[in-house]
Amino acid sequence: MLKVMPKNKVKEIVKEGYSKIASTGGCCSCSSKKISKEIGYSEEELKVAPDANMGLGCGNPTALARIKEGDTVLDLGSGAGIDCFLTSKKVGSKGKVIGIDMTEEMIEKARANAKKYGFINVEFRLGDIEELPVKDGSIDVIISNCVINLAPDKLKVFREAYRVLKKNGRMCVSDIVLLKKLSKAQKNDEKLLCGCVAGALLKDDYIDKLKKAGFEVRILGEDKEISKSQYNGVALESLKVEAVKK
Repeated sequence: MLKVMPKNKVKEIVKEGYSKIASTGGCCSCSSKKISKEIGYSEEELKVAPDANMGLGCGNPTALARIKEGDTVLDLGSGAGIDCFLTSKKVGSKGKVIGIDMTEEMIEKARANAKKYGFINVEFRLGDIEELPVKDGSIDVIISNCVINLAPDKLKVFREAYRVLKKNGRMCVSDIVLLKKLSKAQKNDEKLLCGCVAGALLKDDYIDKLKKAGFEVRILGEDKEISKSQYNGVALESLKVEAVKK
């Protein structure tokens, strides 16, 4: 009988997997640009910082988040920085963007990209999204792209997000959620874990945890076609959701 993988083991596998991705430059099975266009990025957006696009998302949260000039925005799982750089243009010189990632190699890559492309209002911090290195009530908008599914304790992530948001602040997320339970073998598959499947929650459970953390939740979109295009027909979808702190 297979045991559930310990949380610390999950984090080790994810960290190792994404360290390798940072070193190799992105999606190895197909074009990063092609994937990004399929999930909602425009040709113009992908030209902003080409080296920062690694084809790892399941949506484009920057297009949904209604980010304004002067906002302070936090990106959970910022990777090589693509969403931070797109957000940087929206918040302008009076705003600020903070990217959090648990992988040293990704942080180094993102900082190098910020320097290369001249983004001065973006900061990247090494940290765990279950324990954010961010002050209480300091963030206007949180974005995250296909990352929370990788965290062993989603409720802790949502509670941390709630803590750092200002009153009436909001979180806009694109994430993978399951439409049917996985087998224990699938849940313990390291490739499926790093591939955003094994650690994903059922859709209703995901939404319930957001509400339990204190958020008011609104579904912005559901992409079921991504199952066929990227996940070999596994019963899942890319959920686009807005969660508001009242």
